[in-house]
Amino acid sequence: MTPYPPAVPKPASPGPSQTAIANTRAAYVNVRNGPGTNYRDIGDIYDNTVVAYYPNTRLDTGWVWTEQGQLAGWVATSVTTFEHINAPAPTPRPQPTPYDEKVGVWHWKGDVLAERTIEELAQTIKQYAPHVTEIFVKTSDYTARTGARWQGYWDSKRAMAIDGPSSIDNWVQVLGRYGLNFHAWCVVRGLDVAAETNLIVQACLRPGVRSMILDVEPYEGFWSGGKAGIRPYMLRIRRQIPGSFHIGMSVDPRAHHYASIYPEEWFPFVNSVLPQVYWVTFRQTPDVALSQAFSVWGNYGRPIVPVLQGDATPTEIQTAHTLATQRHNAPGVSWWRVGVIGPSQWQALNRPVVPGNPEPEPPVPPEQPGEEIVVRPTDSQFAKGSYSGQNAFQSFVGTWGWTVFYKLTSAQRSTVWVQWSPRLTKSGRYEVAAFIPNRHATTRRARYKIHGVKGASTEVVVEVDQSRYFNQWVPLGVYEFDKGVANAGVVFANDLTYENNLEIGFDAMRWRELVDGETPVGLADGYDSPVGTLVERRSSKMWPGLWIDASPFGQLYFVGTPSEAYHTGADLNLPADADRHTPVYAAASGVVVFASRLPVWGNVVVIRHDPLATNRKVMYGRYGHVEDINVQVGQRVARGEQIARVGNAFGQYAYHLHFDLSPTTILESQPQHWPGKDYLDLVRNYVNPRDFIAGNRPG
Repeated sequence: MTPYPPAVPKPASPGPSQTAIANTRAAYVNVRNGPGTNYRDIGDIYDNTVVAYYPNTRLDTGWVWTEQGQLAGWVATSVTTFEHINAPAPTPRPQPTPYDEKVGVWHWKGDVLAERTIEELAQTIKQYAPHVTEIFVKTSDYTARTGARWQGYWDSKRAMAIDGPSSIDNWVQVLGRYGLNFHAWCVVRGLDVAAETNLIVQACLRPGVRSMILDVEPYEGFWSGGKAGIRPYMLRIRRQIPGSFHIGMSVDPRAHHYASIYPEEWFPFVNSVLPQVYWVTFRQTPDVALSQAFSVWGNYGRPIVPVLQGDATPTEIQTAHTLATQRHNAPGVSWWRVGVIGPSQWQALNRPVVPGNPEPEPPVPPEQPGEEIVVRPTDSQFAKGSYSGQNAFQSFVGTWGWTVFYKLTSAQRSTVWVQWSPRLTKSGRYEVAAFIPNRHATTRRARYKIHGVKGASTEVVVEVDQSRYFNQWVPLGVYEFDKGVANAGVVFANDLTYENNLEIGFDAMRWRELVDGETPVGLADGYDSPVGTLVERRSSKMWPGLWIDASPFGQLYFVGTPSEAYHTGADLNLPADADRHTPVYAAASGVVVFASRLPVWGNVVVIRHDPLATNRKVMYGRYGHVEDINVQVGQRVARGEQIARVGNAFGQYAYHLHFDLSPTTILESQPQHWPGKDYLDLVRNYVNPRDFIAGNRPG
């Protein structure tokens, strides 16, 4: 191996530094200890993270000295641009809000939390995220069946339930002892103006309530009073509360929903807009979702304080925080919601809102995976039944290749039941998530009952609006389980949703153990080639033996045809079709997140490979056109374990393995993803698999 040249240190007179957002051409850029690719790679700076760089150190070759936390070295400007962050004006904001320079979290109801009391919730927040100082607590709602009610009507955890002014006072007092501020929020309907506004006014008038946020969305179950109903509704509220009291409005910020909530009618009565920037739910990136929210609402004339998705990956959470506060100058941020935020996500969102020139922080390493269990409707741990003794279920084959059950919802009594039993092998904290299929799941009130939660005297009930999700894992919360308890982690559901003529889907359930700190659980020891004999895969040759890469990474192929595209990975072949039916192996350890047939692709396996022990990088590996898949979604695999055989996509292509690696989550949400001729999409979502494996071989 050619030795690396000696390191080139930071220049003695580097000049002033400039704080900026690093916009990298790929998902991340290498930092090297000298100004060239022949110098040692000492770390990575991820896209859309804050750095300090020194413009005066830039060389004619384009390399510039850059620092991020403890990481410092040379970065190539050919693959990185720097978006300057300007210091804020010394004058105060023209429209101050109670959220300025603050971080908040949202609370729905106690039933979805592992914590038993307000005090325990406050302790959790202070332990995991001391920068969080604001809590948005739901106080009231309205349904056609119940009328206007305090939120405690739907919350069986009485120690946390909001049943009236005295409950709000208790929340304010307990949170105050921990330096946390109370903000109220509610869903407004406009169907019983007097009753609804009476509850809102009572909440606004309680001492210590800092603001009221009205949840106004263009869906059934939200505002139904029409355009003409807004002014009378809001006048009843405004006439009974102090003029200085802050009212915010939370909205779905996508452009096609803007006009449907009549924003001009709300304008005279609200002081801020809190857009729900849920990029995972919207199937977008944090960059796109935030840009859309600030573009759609940027001219509304009210401060924009984004509500960000707290159950996203830690890296995306940090990216969203940076873009919201530094690119879009949001005065504050908040996160939806307690109950689905895990330890690594708490760590990621635990960042202060610093206007302009923040101290650069290194990206949060990916959460280290522990035990992961997936129970599908055809697995032995899944059970179902009918109270009448007759089969009332219908079924279909879902996107991921297994059978999914569904039936019409029941408005009065349950007629069927289902149960998922994880059979946990260890005690600990687990994120529980339900998979919502893309068909036959239109209910807005699927009720999942989680059993055996440590410290809970009864089952924990979580409602999910299935109609808002399509082929998506929806977290039901993070809970602590004792494996010695017989029903630990068991999830139960039935068809009683108090609705008629909708459908409830019963699909897979997932339990993912959350492992804190630096515990070396589930770390990858390196990567091998996914093909070749054992001896070949352990050799230093890339690719091994006689294997060749017919379509290397980034090559433009099928030139001049409608299929012209940049190649995302490697097409691995042996001469004379000798690769036909040969084994395909997991390149590194990890968990299977997709294993099924796709149009054009044929059979595909996607593995979320474990973080590397050396640098904590998580990669998603896609193994395309394969046959004889012998792994299932949720199954843990080891490096070198056979997962399939080389196929030809059911006769569509010559025999070969398409293999690519992604440092983003794109292949988990879109296993068929193909950037085509969009080169920026290619380099943001894929890396050269040959180079990556060559640089991360087992020790």
